[in-house]
Amino acid sequence: MAVPKKRTSKSKKNMRKANWRAQARLAAKKALSLGKSVLTQRSQSFVYPSNEEEEEED
Repeated sequence: MAVPKKRTSKSKKNMRKANWRAQARLAAKKALSLGKSVLTQRSQSFVYPSNEEEEEED
């Protein structure tokens, strides 16, 4: 099992946490934006079946 050789400094730890949080914030922002565009049916990068296609399959 991998074990760190030396203790990580507070500044490095805080930088890594800040980077992780920034990536999470960006992913959440993109997901919310995609959700809004799907609800308003203005999405161009997300493909989803419309109600008309589902009715034709039955």
